[in-house]
Amino acid sequence: MRFKPTSCNARAAERRRGGFTLAEVLAALLLMAIVIPVAVQALQVASRAGEVGQRKAAAARIAERVLEELVVERRWQQTSQNGTIQEGFQEYRWLMRLEPWSEGDLSVLTVQVTYPVQGREYDVRLSTLVDPTIQ
Repeated sequence: MRFKPTSCNARAAERRRGGFTLAEVLAALLLMAIVIPVAVQALQVASRAGEVGQRKAAAARIAERVLEELVVERRWQQTSQNGTIQEGFQEYRWLMRLEPWSEGDLSVLTVQVTYPVQGREYDVRLSTLVDPTIQ
């Protein structure tokens, strides 16, 4: 024969199953206190990585364009040059350097484009060989 609980026992059993204990609530809050800051930090890192990637691609396009203009117009034969280029809302600074190459009479022409992302400076450098004896 089965034991049938009285109505008082049934209500007490339902009450116990319907809620959380203080220990369970505190454990959940502790877990959230650990997980939420880690998740926020991961989102910040992912956001910075995405922004750096987008701006790095733009900086590479700018460096390539400046390098091509310097070579075609032969402006690289002048002393050090620099400037800024606005693309969208972002400003990119560029700097040209001409250094002797270790082999032969050629020189290394380098264009460095610098851009800020979330308070940090990043840069892209593109180089090519040029012959300073050609006028």
